Amino acid sequence: MHRFHLPPESWDAAALDRDESHHCTNVLRLGPGDKVAVFDGRGRESHGVIVSASSGRVALKLSAPSSRPAPSCAITLAQAVPKGKNMDLIVQKAVELGAARVVPLLSDRTVVQLTSAEAEKKRAKWREIAIEACKQCGQNHLPDIATPVSPKAFLEREAAGELLLIASLQPDARPIKSVLADISASLQRLPFRATVLVGPEGDFTPAELALAKSHGCHPITLGPIILRTETAAIYCLSVLAHELFAAR
Repeated sequence: MHRFHLPPESWDAAALDRDESHHCTNVLRLGPGDKVAVFDGRGRESHGVIVSASSGRVALKLSAPSSRPAPSCAITLAQAVPKGKNMDLIVQKAVELGAARVVPLLSDRTVVQLTSAEAEKKRAKWREIAIEACKQCGQNHLPDIATPVSPKAFLEREAAGELLLIASLQPDARPIKSVLADISASLQRLPFRATVLVGPEGDFTPAELALAKSHGCHPITLGPIILRTETAAIYCLSVLAHELFAAR
């Protein structure tokens, strides 16, 4: 059954927006009487039937909704924007791995540099990629995609969580499980919020690493092999999801 994003504010009207309506009628060739599924990005989902499709607007009749709880830990991926289309891949995989938020970082060694207008355009594109990933993988929780910021701005204004990590190639980096064991012992439970920073090609600069550590970030190693930045992001999210999404 085809899935569509129906934002919370459109739930009562039960009508797809212009982009989703176009995809429904012009790409998938669906029409009145066809069955679909919708989700609001906050865990709610419902099955429905198309009752009309005209003037770029698809109206639906929805069944009683159901709700899927969010993962037990809200994970933020703060990711230095890589070259090419690799950020698209990272956003897609972050959705599949249950991240609650993705914050693109413009670090000192980030090749991609954006103006304010370009940053907003990129954010809109990445949000669309996140929506498409939700539709494809059955994820009902749409992660927040933040506007790109510098690591300094993120650490000073936005970084939050009971578990703050930064991927590092430096000698003081520790395995994720080791850091998690210490934090869990201190909290006497698994953390409810976690943030991991992943650097660009060439890693974060020593100054950026020092700044992150001054804000409470624990440097973590991802093993003896140097990973590409997109691989590092997937690795971190996979390990954190495995360790932190367990039943409590």
